[in-house]
Amino acid sequence: MKLTFDFCRYICFFSIFILAYSVNGQLVNIESKRMHTDSIRFVLSSDLLFNYTDNNGEYILQIGSNLTTQLKSRNLKSIYFFIGNVNLIRSKDEDFQNSYFLHARFNQKLTEVFRFEAFVQNQNNQKLTISERNLLGLGLRLKLLSKSGSLVYFGNSYIYEIEVVDDTGQKFYNHRNSSYISLNQNFKKYNLDVTGTLYFQPLYNNISNHRILSQFKAQMPLTKRVSFSALYNYSVINFNSELEDNRSSNVSFGFTLNI
Repeated sequence: MKLTFDFCRYICFFSIFILAYSVNGQLVNIESKRMHTDSIRFVLSSDLLFNYTDNNGEYILQIGSNLTTQLKSRNLKSIYFFIGNVNLIRSKDEDFQNSYFLHARFNQKLTEVFRFEAFVQNQNNQKLTISERNLLGLGLRLKLLSKSGSLVYFGNSYIYEIEVVDDTGQKFYNHRNSSYISLNQNFKKYNLDVTGTLYFQPLYNNISNHRILSQFKAQMPLTKRVSFSALYNYSVINFNSELEDNRSSNVSFGFTLNI
């Protein structure tokens, strides 16, 4: 029945809505996914959602998976960091969401204040103007404050990116700057971690072509292995060209397994 199928569709949308850390845009906040683990050398965090519903041949297939893992060297000065994300919502007639995201990063402690970082990234989202984005970057990360459960970081990186527009077959080869400021606060009394981040990523030769991301994240452990998370994103992508600008916002809630 049509009513039953529509109801299942709404349930499907709601369940993907509560899956934490879903990727809805081409600008992703790596700060919210960093793991502040002190002397713990290996950490892995993941979640998985699979759902299939079929009513008289009308079906909804939903897959959502996130993986974040971090490895530190023996002297704790080098960090290897990886993020993987896949989201798919498919019906018989169309894809409502079809995206993946891969990010690998190396972080080297130079002093108590400065870190060197290098990273590669590949992401694909068929529902956006820029359907595929590949980038290579390197830069410095500066610790501005570390006191009483508060961490404040400033980062600046050079990015070489390749962007693809599937609809027209266009490819753009860009040199982009990426700056961010990030605040992380731990409230020990409530066992609560809060992170706020602001990114600004303009082209070097055209500052009007830029990306802005503002994000607020709260995470509270429920057990030793499971945490509850709330996430709010607001992003703007201005192309300063004939391409349509992208603006998006989303709120998500979910549970994360930590190993």
